[in-house]
Amino acid sequence: MTGPRSVVVEADGGSRGNPGPAAYGAVLRDAATGAVIAEEGTTIGVATNNVAEYSGLIAGLRLAREHAPDADVEVRMDSKLVVEQMSGRWKIKHPDMRPLAAEAAQLAPFGTTYTWIPREQNRAADRLVNEALDGLRRGVTVAETAPTEKPAPQGWAPPGTPTTVVLVRHGVTPHTVEKRFSGGLASANPGLSDEGRDQIRAIGDWLGPIAERIDAVVSSPVRRTLESAEILGAVLGREIQVEPGFAEMEFGAWDGLTFAEVGERHPEDLKAWLGSLEVAAGGGESFRAVEKRVLDALARVLEEHAGKTVVLVTHVTPIKTVVAHALDAPLESVFRMELSPASITVVSWYDQSPSLRMYNALPPGNDVFSAGAARW
Repeated sequence: MTGPRSVVVEADGGSRGNPGPAAYGAVLRDAATGAVIAEEGTTIGVATNNVAEYSGLIAGLRLAREHAPDADVEVRMDSKLVVEQMSGRWKIKHPDMRPLAAEAAQLAPFGTTYTWIPREQNRAADRLVNEALDGLRRGVTVAETAPTEKPAPQGWAPPGTPTTVVLVRHGVTPHTVEKRFSGGLASANPGLSDEGRDQIRAIGDWLGPIAERIDAVVSSPVRRTLESAEILGAVLGREIQVEPGFAEMEFGAWDGLTFAEVGERHPEDLKAWLGSLEVAAGGGESFRAVEKRVLDALARVLEEHAGKTVVLVTHVTPIKTVVAHALDAPLESVFRMELSPASITVVSWYDQSPSLRMYNALPPGNDVFSAGAARW
């Protein structure tokens, strides 16, 4: 039987005195049923509340790695500090917190989210803290019976080491801001603006704590993606591998025009393109042609980096094509997806079974992005 599809980590920590005798508590639950999979309450000597809270987070993530290694993870804590710092919205200024946050980031799987909850909703973890401080318990307790598992959705990935692709859309260019068609190698090929470079640096900061887990940075050969990949490669300490199959769709005569301008100058061609996956945009490429080369390129990446994590810097059409493929959705679904500049989409492959872990996520804590940006 496979493990739970998703789990919740409830974590807390506290000290009697600040600093003072301290302990942490962590509970791992099946997200679907609420059943406890494992829990831990352990003392850590004399420490501050914040150190104890981070220790609880680390303990909970270790429980998730041991008992549900393939599950999506949501962390729930009543510590605003830990939640905001791990989400990337607050800086980690205290030197005692930095190594603990780095350890937590190493343990957290892709897609981990952090949710603040009121203290009264975190009673189970708080109870473990106090039981440890009172000498009533120490260490991990595993549930005697496995939690009841709901039937897995069709296509749900089996356990194992996945090949994970972190799809990054390039930062903004002058064409992006003006909403102009901007194709692949045959296009005017504008570079990143200052804003676009700032956006990609924010992604680099976001990915930095897991740099050691990233096997390669792969890029489309188009200027704006190469510039984005070079920024990320410098942060992650990886050379850039170029894969031509991930270039943007060629828009032919439409390149550099806005949607409104194409509608005015080529109304019948635009109507035909929007109504068929076989019609080439402006005499350039069709969605079907792009699909073939993108999926061929994807197969090469998955084979070369099997069981590893790859950052893939590319464009709107290739990312939407990969997502449609991963969801086994018709290619027409690309017309119903929105994808922001400098966004992150994460897909993991377990053998031949893909799992969409995140879509169109934006780094938190950066003024370039909206305050309500998604987390992963």
